[in-house]
Amino acid sequence: MKIIELILDEEQEESGIDAISIVENPAIESDFVALNSQEIKLAEVDKEKKILLGALLIPNKPIYRNGAEGDYYIFFSRDTIMKASQMYLKNGYQNNSTLEHKEALNGLTLVESWIVEDEVHDKSRKYGLNVPVGTWMGAVKVNNDEIWQEYVKTDKVKGFSIEGYFADKMERPKESVKEEMSEDDKILKEIKNILIS
Repeated sequence: MKIIELILDEEQEESGIDAISIVENPAIESDFVALNSQEIKLAEVDKEKKILLGALLIPNKPIYRNGAEGDYYIFFSRDTIMKASQMYLKNGYQNNSTLEHKEALNGLTLVESWIVEDEVHDKSRKYGLNVPVGTWMGAVKVNNDEIWQEYVKTDKVKGFSIEGYFADKMERPKESVKEEMSEDDKILKEIKNILIS
């Protein structure tokens, strides 16, 4: 099965992550921790924090996709994850959130962002999240009671998923790609890349 690395095209203005979505089934297969004493059992966690803490992107994690060309996997390198996390904050997108990649949400803000740098001594370990070095972690404050009550407390959403635009990094040299593609094929490939991202 084909495996495609997604990278940032730093020359493209719209490249990078636009929003963080809260979803029922995160593609990175990592659930967040809801920081509320009714949701998890931790020593002295404030009942009113209403913070979701979890992995936003995990390096080299194969993410299954199914597109026009069939089944394949995508993944992000540590370097791409680092750049994407920095661009997200630099662009001021901390308040951009969606529900299941469909509905824009108000009242959710990324209040903490970090890259895991140590396998043992990282804040993620305090909350039982065993993610690899290079993972982009985030804490999202939920100042939206409807979302907290109807989606978080009822476990309708369990993790984060990112939304953005990335370029494909070909697994083989560009010279081996057929250059006699028709204009329609080129347009379809561009659309596919946008949809995958």
